[in-house]
Amino acid sequence: MRETTTDVPVNSLIEMIVSLPPELQREVQEFVEVLHQRYTRRIEPLRLDWRGALRDLREKYTSVELQHQIRDWWAGVSS
Repeated sequence: MRETTTDVPVNSLIEMIVSLPPELQREVQEFVEVLHQRYTRRIEPLRLDWRGALRDLREKYTSVELQHQIRDWWAGVSS
């Protein structure tokens, strides 16, 4: 078996997994699958479909005022 460059050799991990009862081995497999999915998840490109969504507020707020207003909206503060 091949060993990794990490602190835990692959052989040691395999030995630990093999020593577990079958139901725990299945749990380990499921856990590793979740980790693998999380690690290999593709990052979707940024969508810009929100552009222009606040165009109607252009006359009411400056960009700084709009930033403050949005912050207040997120915080649930009414103005």
